[in-house]
Amino acid sequence: MQHSMFNTKRLRKLGLLLAIIILALTLAGCTMTMRFQPRVNPMAENDFYANNSAARPPVADTVARGYSQTEASAEMTAQNISEAFPDGVTLEELERGQQRYDIYCSPCHDRVGTGNGMIVQRGFNKPTSFHDDRLRASPPVYYYSAMTNGFGSMPSYANRIDPLDRWRIAAYIQALQLSQHAELSDVPEAERSKLEGSK
Repeated sequence: MQHSMFNTKRLRKLGLLLAIIILALTLAGCTMTMRFQPRVNPMAENDFYANNSAARPPVADTVARGYSQTEASAEMTAQNISEAFPDGVTLEELERGQQRYDIYCSPCHDRVGTGNGMIVQRGFNKPTSFHDDRLRASPPVYYYSAMTNGFGSMPSYANRIDPLDRWRIAAYIQALQLSQHAELSDVPEAERSKLEGSK
């Protein structure tokens, strides 16, 4: 009986010691060394580098992720749609512009560009109609720039719409503007009779 009590006490002491060791190891593993690791604040001084600056300049010819060199060049050099489409805008280009416009622009600007898209109908800020005199007089690079950099409450679409597609959308917007303000005399002779016959 006494021998059994001795073993039980000894087991309890051993169990308690084991629990203390496990607790000590657990607490040792909970230190926040990642939080307090050696680091340098942005723009701080650092005598490790010759210029005493902690901030390192990007490697030459570095381009931001998701932003191609072609796009950067296009933004710097493109001034009008004729540079993007030196041979003129084809029907296929306009159709691609319409497709991209319907996806990215019509939720706010609607399908005909009056600014009454579904998002606007749900309470979002109404954009200016593309048929406003000021926007009708704007060059294609204005629309390209708005898509690239954002404008007002409109975010930048540079990471969503390919640069060439932005030019296609700009061309399509101009086609929309023409379609809403066209006269019968603007229609080619061969097509005019079809329109007159449908009245």
